[in-house]
Amino acid sequence: MAEAFETERLIIRRWTGNNLEDFHEYCKNPNVGPNAGWKPHETMEESRKILRSFISSSEEYAIVLKKSGKAIGSLGLKSDHIPHCGFGKGRELGFVLSQNYWGRGLMPEAVLGAIRFAFDKINLDYLSAAHFPFNLRSRRVLEKCGFRYEKTLKDSYTNYKGEKLDEICYIMTREDYFHSVQL
Repeated sequence: MAEAFETERLIIRRWTGNNLEDFHEYCKNPNVGPNAGWKPHETMEESRKILRSFISSSEEYAIVLKKSGKAIGSLGLKSDHIPHCGFGKGRELGFVLSQNYWGRGLMPEAVLGAIRFAFDKINLDYLSAAHFPFNLRSRRVLEKCGFRYEKTLKDSYTNYKGEKLDEICYIMTREDYFHSVQL
């Protein structure tokens, strides 16, 4: 899944070492990582180590502004850790956006691009996604993009502080995409 894809304002592509400063810039923000369950990065070296793992992964993408070439977030299409019955081949969608770009419609744009990529290019049967109960921004993005609530997993995620968190799970099937989502 190493392909890149584009939307009106964004390029979603593989990470490179040249993205380190942009990556560290949003990963050190205390308002970003905790919404996704990870601790804010404390040092550039910590960001470098995590970025290396993203570069070696075929499941992690940089969200890049077309105009400037700046990496402003990440999008993952990972092996699904949430149990689903009878949906076939799928991936779990995850996303993070620099706080400097919140409220501009960029994340729904990236997610809609990922949905098209998932169903049209890599022929998935479903996409799932999850957020924590306090992460209302992610909830709005998922609902705006046509995902439907599936279930709540109680105390299913342990964050970087060792706290147990519920995961609110959403799904979009291939049928949902082709029959009810107008992209």
